[in-house]
Amino acid sequence: MSDLLANYLACWNETDPAARRALIDQHWSERASYVDPMAEAQGRDALDATIGAVQTQFPGFVFTQAGPVDAHHQQARFTWGLGPEGAEPLVIGFDVVVTDAEGRIETVFGFLDKVPA
Repeated sequence: MSDLLANYLACWNETDPAARRALIDQHWSERASYVDPMAEAQGRDALDATIGAVQTQFPGFVFTQAGPVDAHHQQARFTWGLGPEGAEPLVIGFDVVVTDAEGRIETVFGFLDKVPA
């Protein structure tokens, strides 16, 4: 599951739109679904737009792993941080990721634990 997390974070951190879309197409199911308190996306196009919007809202920030991955069957949960590279994250959350039979990301349920005022 460590590859899953690396691929997931790579999608969120890729700022080149064409390269990001290639990562999404490679690592996300065609039935991709993402939901957190701030966003909801159904399908790869909406997911790509959501990631682009987050990058616009937090320019220069990166997502990093902020704890171990807890995984079983076709699901994993992990904590992440978002902030300037090499600095303390300003946003912290955790996601639950469900994969399809081929190991591609199909559904993500996101939670926010720390959000700037």
